[in-house]
Amino acid sequence: MTRLRRPATAAALTLAAVAMAVLGLAGPASAHVTVNPKEATQGSYGRFAFRVPNESDTASTTKVEVNLPENAPVGSVSTMPVPGWTVAVEKRKVDPPIEVHGSQLTEAVSKLTWTAAPNGGVKPGEFQEFPVSMGPLPQVDRMVFKVLQTYSDGNVSRWIEEPTPGGEEPENPAPVLTLAAASASASPVASAPAAAAAADDDDDDADTGAATAFGVAGLVAGLAGLVLGGLAFLRTRREPAAKS
Repeated sequence: MTRLRRPATAAALTLAAVAMAVLGLAGPASAHVTVNPKEATQGSYGRFAFRVPNESDTASTTKVEVNLPENAPVGSVSTMPVPGWTVAVEKRKVDPPIEVHGSQLTEAVSKLTWTAAPNGGVKPGEFQEFPVSMGPLPQVDRMVFKVLQTYSDGNVSRWIEEPTPGGEEPENPAPVLTLAAASASASPVASAPAAAAAADDDDDDADTGAATAFGVAGLVAGLAGLVLGGLAFLRTRREPAAKS
């Protein structure tokens, strides 16, 4: 009996150690505020959503403050209504002005603040998205949005740390929108299929014209054959039959 218990005990200890290691590695990950999508193109317009998860087990998120970067002003910023929330928009002066569709704008949105209705907010175990339309996006490599998340118990999560390229993720990272330069070769590439299609159309027109010419020539030849055949038939009927 002893020989049977020792392997069983050793196996049980091994399984317990593995389980503890797995549970240790799979500990709760810290969710943070993000912007989605995370990539866009400079000079374009886009719809972006700030996704705010609730990390508290007892309190609700009742206010979200999104600060737009001062070094990357955006000419047009508009929000989408979120049921149960109101939004306040703050602006600031910009110098030099921002050019949008030929107009010079001297103000830009600096901060967006969403506030939940009484007894509302993002409850524990839930998340909420706050959609925003922005553009034209500035000529920078990235936009860093510093966010403050306020809970119903008065605690505030400050998602304001800028990530370092190649470094580890900060403890409280700010949402980052990466911007790629617009491709200068987009227009020529796009026009190439059009040119090819035009060439194909020309070839089709030429083939159609040639086919039409051959058809007409064939029709004329057929009519000529019918006329000659008819004349020959008439001559045959007019000639007297040969005497035997």
